[in-house]
Amino acid sequence: MKNFNLTVGLFGSCDKTTFRKDIFIPAYENAGISYFNPQLGSGEWDSSFAPIEAKHLAKDGIILFPIVKDSYSMGSLAEVGFSVLNAIKLDNRRDFIVLIDDTLTPELMEDSKMAKESLRARALVKEHLISLNIDNIYLVNTLQEMLSVSLVLSQARFLREGVKKYCITNL
Repeated sequence: MKNFNLTVGLFGSCDKTTFRKDIFIPAYENAGISYFNPQLGSGEWDSSFAPIEAKHLAKDGIILFPIVKDSYSMGSLAEVGFSVLNAIKLDNRRDFIVLIDDTLTPELMEDSKMAKESLRARALVKEHLISLNIDNIYLVNTLQEMLSVSLVLSQARFLREGVKKYCITNL
């Protein structure tokens, strides 16, 4: 049976991004950390994947939400906006690591309407997260910082598993 508490959910920007396979997945596999990667190949996603993603968003111990400059990330921005608070309500002992790039690639800036909406949403979501002042939401500036924070939090979760049997909620 999967221990969701020790799983890192790799949510956030999808589209043509490669940070999951380039940075996070090799590091987690090297460290023996369980992860959930919702990114599929182009055109592979269908509604049958929604319950799987929802379960991981509701249960994974660490949730990553990188909103990178390589994508407008409108869906991911909406997801960060409503999902973090709902997920914390389900279990406030989980950790959320968010990265919101303040810029877009020059190629994405060419569509001024989409770029304007994405940049506006990024600024709003970032400020709303900061205003929540919740100590298990971490706001980082780079993917490397995100990886570093997630590795430390994963190690802390692993260590806590060893004493979980003494927790009063498990007696």
